[in-house]
Amino acid sequence: MVKITFMGAGSTVFAKNILGDCMCRDALKDAHFALYDIDAQRLRESETMLNVLNRNINDNRATITAHCGVRSRKAALRGANFVVNAIQVGGYAPATVTDFEIPKKYGLRQTIADTLGIGGIFRGLRTIPVMLDFARDMEAVCPDAWLLNYTNPMAILTGAMLRATPIRTVGLCHSVQVVGRALMEAAGVWNEAEHEGKIRTRVAGINHMAWLLDIRDENGKDLYPELKKKAIKRLDAFRRARSPEAKSGDMVRVEMMRRFGYYITESSEHNAEYTPLWIKSRYPELITEYNIPLDEYPRRCIRQIANWKKQYQEICEDPHLSHTLTHEYGSAIIHAIATNTPCRIGGNVLNHGLITNLPAEAVVEVPCLVDAAGVQGTFVGALPQQCAALNRTNINVQLLTIEAALTGKREHIYQAAMLDPHTAAELSVDDIVALCDDLIAAHGNLLPAYR
Repeated sequence: MVKITFMGAGSTVFAKNILGDCMCRDALKDAHFALYDIDAQRLRESETMLNVLNRNINDNRATITAHCGVRSRKAALRGANFVVNAIQVGGYAPATVTDFEIPKKYGLRQTIADTLGIGGIFRGLRTIPVMLDFARDMEAVCPDAWLLNYTNPMAILTGAMLRATPIRTVGLCHSVQVVGRALMEAAGVWNEAEHEGKIRTRVAGINHMAWLLDIRDENGKDLYPELKKKAIKRLDAFRRARSPEAKSGDMVRVEMMRRFGYYITESSEHNAEYTPLWIKSRYPELITEYNIPLDEYPRRCIRQIANWKKQYQEICEDPHLSHTLTHEYGSAIIHAIATNTPCRIGGNVLNHGLITNLPAEAVVEVPCLVDAAGVQGTFVGALPQQCAALNRTNINVQLLTIEAALTGKREHIYQAAMLDPHTAAELSVDDIVALCDDLIAAHGNLLPAYR
């Protein structure tokens, strides 16, 4: 029996997607799903949901156990073959609120703040120690398990695990699978009936800034030139529009494609804060022109919290709850390793020569092959120089955040922030240091002591 432990199982919708997908695969129907969370109520809700799903689509074949709190963590992990990580340390309040509100006092605005920027740095700093605790427990009770990390900041957390622990880890995101569709939607040509499952893409770079290097139809026709032309034409029309309702939500990505030649995996609201080009106090008109949603992540959190009661009724109290296979990679990886049935994914792994013009210690997002031997990144070669150059600006921040977390040195937090493209473009050196000090103080016990 395969045992899959889900850390952060109170994320009910995501648990349904990953573990429901497993129930859809014949070889995993008899799995043991161990649910772990520190929130007892959310854990119960996910357990209820999964039991209903197990009954409705799996003939009650799976074993489901729930484990709440730090003292039960080893029990949840004991004997696991796979561990799915989907935690959020500190939650919306106080952590996310702190990540947004304190930088605002310095005039630093953000959109998502979960991957890079000052918010991504501090999300990484408060999450790495918790994941290292997981790793120590895994070494004791399931040392051969694979960790599938879905938590952001993806490259920072995956890099810390691969550098500081022996745990076999791969980072997984949602954007690689849908980047071809996203570009076709930006070009106004996507047709699900015509295109679903028939588009071939090649993607490589770093998480949330991986590059769509190639896009073709099922016959091998290069679709990129025409898609670029159409997407940029639509972008220019959106830029002239006066109301936000008449604009697109994907304007930054398309402008980046115009200027750098390639479309990026993650959304415009994310990429607006990964470079110094968009959120600029000196040019506030860019926010309106490119429809950049400042404070977007807190708004999403507030909506999700407000809507959860209705969502709970729709998901957890539906006696007819069902599930069909999603595009998430998790169950495909588990199935491939457990059964030695090869599959191909886009994964985050250490750059052991896979992308030749990015640092070896960076975590890169590349095509990976998966079988009983595990997840193996494939050789990409050199990215276009302009793409690699943008990636390196983000990698600098990732590596220094990891360095700060593993050494406990405050100076590395300052250095990560000073090298962050958006933060450095807006604040002075003294203000960056003061902002970091304020955030360290505000996060309190969510962070270890830094010297």
